[in-house]
This record gives sequence, structure tokens and C-alpha cells, in this order.
Amino acid sequence: MKTKYILSALLFGSALVACDDFLDEMPDNRAELNTEDKITSLLVSAYPTNSLVALHEFSSDNAMDNGPQYDIAQKVQEEAYLWEDVTDDGNDTPKQFWNTCYMTIATANQALDAISKMGEKGLEAQKAEALLCRAYAHFILSNTFCMAYNPQTADKELGIPYSFAPETEVSPVYTRGTLAEVYDAIEADIVAALPYIKDDLHKAPKYHFTKKSAYAFAARFYQYKQDWAKCEEYATVALGADPASVMRDWATMAKSGNYSDRCNMYRNPSEPANLLMTTAGSSWGYWAGAYNLARRYACNYQKLFGPEIARPGTVGVRMLWGTSHANLYCAASCWGSQQKIGVSKIYADFEYTDKVNGIGYRRIVLVPFSTNETLLTRAEARLLQNNTEGYLADINIWLQANTKLKQDVTLDDINNIYGAIDYKTSSDHHVINNEVHPQGFTYSKENEYLVQCLLHLRRIETIHEGFRWLDVKRWGIVLYHNVDGGDELVLGVDDPRRAVQLPQDVIAAGLEPNPRN
Repeated sequence: MKTKYILSALLFGSALVACDDFLDEMPDNRAELNTEDKITSLLVSAYPTNSLVALHEFSSDNAMDNGPQYDIAQKVQEEAYLWEDVTDDGNDTPKQFWNTCYMTIATANQALDAISKMGEKGLEAQKAEALLCRAYAHFILSNTFCMAYNPQTADKELGIPYSFAPETEVSPVYTRGTLAEVYDAIEADIVAALPYIKDDLHKAPKYHFTKKSAYAFAARFYQYKQDWAKCEEYATVALGADPASVMRDWATMAKSGNYSDRCNMYRNPSEPANLLMTTAGSSWGYWAGAYNLARRYACNYQKLFGPEIARPGTVGVRMLWGTSHANLYCAASCWGSQQKIGVSKIYADFEYTDKVNGIGYRRIVLVPFSTNETLLTRAEARLLQNNTEGYLADINIWLQANTKLKQDVTLDDINNIYGAIDYKTSSDHHVINNEVHPQGFTYSKENEYLVQCLLHLRRIETIHEGFRWLDVKRWGIVLYHNVDGGDELVLGVDDPRRAVQLPQDVIAAGLEPNPRN
């Protein structure tokens, strides 16, 4: 069903209006987009400045309930953990994320409109970046507010409004459309952009789409669209001829005894593994990092009475890398308490607007595309094409870069180690293996433990970055959340809460909400 709705300019893109003066200034600024430099400068604002990493992490099995004796810093943490519709409206919430994404889409569309009016010649790279930014914002919106893409049902699933042009009306009319239509539009933008993307358009290229990050994005898109051949093809371009040479240097990072230094190494633009970097107004650096804050719902290392996550399920486990979890470099870089451990990734920055009164903004730096994650994306594509030799080669590159392992593992090693572990059946059983119910694709049951290994390594690689929730959706993993003093919560494979509910004010304006049981 397609439901039309009307959103005022202030509601559809409320993040666009930081102050009343914006409405007076924007038409003049748009009219001045008449040079290459101005369009290039505008594209700096075409990347999201808010994040749902926190919501995704609290929603996934990377969090558990440590009990009411520990604090929450913001209501969204509890609402996300309990899979409730989020009413909180500060940073790290659906409302702010929706707004900032449509703000970036509006910016990209404004650049595309100006390029069209200037004739496009000589502006091919700017057009390519604008198309990628538009596609990327719609992609991350759809992966949050829609169910997982399933080619068998995508033409029936609710999508999100796909915006192709600058807003010229005070009360435009939109349709949600279907998820299939959204994916078709994203694909068209990506395909049109890839041949023209350039690496030297900006002074800080890691904060913009370059050829490598653009192809990494294309690889992820086709991973989610389940076109495994294209996923592998584009991932290979992003990784280059020698992926081992561009893996993250976790061994050096782990040697530092300082948490902030390790985080700064992780987010360093000169790090070859970082393909695209973005900044976001977010408290996630305080909630996920080595700070004694927000410990009720967290990735804990040990809970005296109840389930635990890190030791049996993620970075604290002993697996292919030997008898000690310290053989996993990122585990050796952890910091925090038994209730909440932080891998050295997300550092809490504070931007002062008034140092005297301590007023300002919490910010983080994210790495939405990296060579390490793209390598595991390619490994997944290869495995689902039954190319176990290629899969194993990628797994060994990852292991050599991320662990102290000095020799390659074999398929028998993976089958034996992961085959000896029980499957998760409740929140008190936070082990590694999960029954999977892929959404629209299949895999050979002979590769069952290769799949479990892949999902485990992806969970480790992307911890604190929100991707585990998206893997849970794609692979149809049943989730279990303990509730201290209450009944366990279960999120089934087809539970509509896997699609985050749209912001309440957007629903109030007339947009059809996501269904709920």
C-alpha cells in the first residue's frame, strides 16, 4: 500500500533549520550555486551528521540488562533495548537521524540541480559524489526504518520516501513506496556515479566518497540486495590487489596502554583501513567507551548473576586464535568495567561553544566503510557462491591482521571449533552460534559452521558500530534480551519491530507507520 502524506518543510527536514534565519538565507545561498568551487564546497554538507549506531547496538545482542542499580543516560537506551517505539527525541534517536539524513539528501539534490543548470561538463565528479551521497542516505534510512531486503517480498514491504529533487513547495506530497522501489533508485544512483568518482576533489578525501569507499559502498549495497557476484566484484576493487597490506594495524594499536591514543589511531585519516569517515553529534562515545556511564544496558564482560556477552560471545572468547582471548588484538585493547567494556574505537569528543560555562556538543568520528569490514563482506559473497577457497583466503587475511595467529586455519579447523559449540537458545546462553533464517537467500548446509564463523568475525569486527543489528535482520537471527527482575524478551524472525518505528511527528503528519503486532 502507498499512503500519501504531506510534510511541511520544517517537519520533513527540521534539522535543516538550526535557526529562523536559515529560511531567509537559504534561497539566496541556493541561487549562488553557480561555480564549481561552490558546488564542491556544498557537498561537504551532504553526509549525515547524526547516527543510529547507539540504537542499533542497544537493539542487538551486543547489549544486555545489568540491572536497575546501574544508570541509563538517555531514554532511547531503554526503549531500544526493549524494542519499543522510541519517544526520545535528542541525539542518537530516530527523529534526529531521519532529519539529518533528509537534510543531506536535500543538499545532494540541490547540488545536482545546480550541476544540471550549469551543463554538467567539468562537474562529473561533483555529480557522482552527490549521487552517492543521496543513495547512501536513502540506503541507511531504509535499512533502519524498513524490514530487511528480501527479493521475494520487497515489492510489498513499505519503503521510505525517495527524494529526487530540491524542495520547491511549502507542503510537498510524498509516498513511502515499496522497499523494492527504494533499492532500485539507490542502485540507479550508484551505477550512474561509480565511473566518475574522483579521489582528489577535496582536501580531506577520507571524509568524502573516493573510488575505494564508493566501491565499498557498492559492495555493501549488493550484499544487502543479495547479488553476490556484484558484491564480490566491487569489494575486490575497494580492497585492491593486496588486501593484507591495507588491513588495520591492530597489533600496534594494542601495544598502547592509553585508551584515547588507541581510539585516535583507529580513527586516524592516514590509516589505510579507513575508507570513509564521518562525524556525528552523538553521546555514543560516552556510552560505549571507557567511561563509568550508562552501564545498565551494555556490552558487559561479566555479570555475577545472569548472562554475559563479551566473554562467551564476542571479543572475550577463545576461538580460532588459540587458548587466550588476548590473542585477539582488539580484546587486548578493551577498557572499562565488568558491566561495560569498550573496544578502542569510539572516542568521546566535546566541542565547546562556551568553555567558561562548559556548554557544547558531544561528537564522535565513525568509520562506516573500512577494508577490514569490506574483506568480510567479500568473504560472505564468496561463501554464498560456494567459493569456499576464496572465503577461506579472506578469513585468513582477517585473522592474520586481527590476531596473533601465525599460521593459516583450514576449513576443518573452522568446522571443528564452531561445530563444538551449542546454539543460542535464550539470553542466558550468550554463546557464538545462532540459528539463522536468511531473508530471501539460502546457503549450503555443508557450510553451516563457515557461516557461523563469518557472522562471529563480523560481530567482532563491527562491535560498537551498529552493523550487528543489520546482520541480525539480514540473516534472520532470533534475539533474546534479558530483563532484570522480569520475563525474557524474544524478537522473532518475522517480528515487525525489526523495522524501527518512524519518528512520531512524521507519523502525526500523515506518513503510514510501520506495523506493530
